[in-house]
Amino acid sequence: MASEKQSAKVFDNLLFPKIFQTFRMAIQPTKLIIAFSALAVICLAGWIMDFSKTVVATSRPQGKTTELQIYMEHPDQLESYIRNYEATGDRTGVFSTLWRFAAARFKRAVGSLFAFNIQGVVTNIADYFKAVRWALRYHFIYSIIFFIIKLAVLSIAGGALCRIASLQFARGEKPGLTEALRYSAKKFLSFFTAPLAPVGIIIFIGLFIFLLGLIGNIPRAGELIMGIFMILALIAGALIAVVSIGTVAGFNLMFPAVAYDGSDCFDAISRSFSYVYSKPWRMGLYTAIAAIYGAICYTFVRFFAFLLLLATRQFLQLGVWVENSKEVNKLTAIWPEPSFMNLLGSPALATANWAESFAAFLIYLFLLIVVGLVISFIISFYFSANTVIYALMRNRVDNTSLEDVYAYPEQAQAEPAAATEPESKPEPEKPKPKPKRKPKRKPKPEPEPKPEPESKPEPETPSDSSSTE
Repeated sequence: MASEKQSAKVFDNLLFPKIFQTFRMAIQPTKLIIAFSALAVICLAGWIMDFSKTVVATSRPQGKTTELQIYMEHPDQLESYIRNYEATGDRTGVFSTLWRFAAARFKRAVGSLFAFNIQGVVTNIADYFKAVRWALRYHFIYSIIFFIIKLAVLSIAGGALCRIASLQFARGEKPGLTEALRYSAKKFLSFFTAPLAPVGIIIFIGLFIFLLGLIGNIPRAGELIMGIFMILALIAGALIAVVSIGTVAGFNLMFPAVAYDGSDCFDAISRSFSYVYSKPWRMGLYTAIAAIYGAICYTFVRFFAFLLLLATRQFLQLGVWVENSKEVNKLTAIWPEPSFMNLLGSPALATANWAESFAAFLIYLFLLIVVGLVISFIISFYFSANTVIYALMRNRVDNTSLEDVYAYPEQAQAEPAAATEPESKPEPEKPKPKPKRKPKRKPKPEPEPKPEPESKPEPETPSDSSSTE
């Protein structure tokens, strides 16, 4: 019995199994609605901004080539490519270019993951960040505007997702959509500035090194000043390295810190940095477990979506046997057969008239909704998993209970009121009417001296008199 109790205690001390609750938390309909809405707003903003069409592209037999592809394959030839085709080439938008590139790299990463090719997964993820660097270097203004819009949307949606996950994990509560969005709106400034503050700190420290470099331009004295104050420059560089590592490793904990503890941006940064630097191996273990578990859950969700589309199409195919004027099955013309790796199917080019083209467009929109829900699950899982990891790291570093979660003042005042009302009301309700009725009944019997004349023997007097007579 003692050994069983000890083994149970050891199992309770293991916190990483709690990460496996993330799938049940991420699949919640409220979270999927929030994530899908955020994804739709970001895509709509990118689509509107793409009316500018600032990316140079050329049409070739194998398809359209953009400056991003040239940058990925031959970065040294990009500037000459832009000069040669800027006037005569085609144009496309930055968002659509990045979207197609990211979708292709994501598909390759998933294929490498299923083939257990970890190097291929890392390579495709690195290519995505390289593409982001291209956008920031050659389309800086567009990228900054789009980044601000994206961060603002994610501050609302991601904050709401982390808030729902924190209450669900800590107390088993499931707040509604409006309550979660209300919380993220109140803490919007903290959510929005938490990822930006470390960048501002790095730029602020880098300015001192930059000023030292400007002083180095002074003839003769400049190099001497640089040599003397080089130790300060190295210290500033060390601070930049510390902040950079903490930002990259602790970025995932900033939103959960605001959602779980109601922190401001600087408190969220300090907490994420302290957790990363206090127990880096534990943080890495939790992150690796969440990534592997997330890949398994994504595979299941993608298979569910594929089975949904395949079953729907197969049963439709049983009923549609008519061919169009191009001698192609009408269903095949408007809906290509999906595959596990390509849920949308190959582009449909066999439409014969406007009705089939319009039907193909509508079906494509519904397929995009299904794919969007799959992507929404990834977003929901990301924020939910990092919220759980934050709670586990806070428990290990600060020895804070997992059930301890921040409640804003309105909620904190409502909770004790709700807790005391059922206790205080039922107790006085029963005795209160009794003491109230007693004093009301007491004044009524006050005229009890009236029955005294009834008790007085009024008829006795005549009887007495008659007897005396």
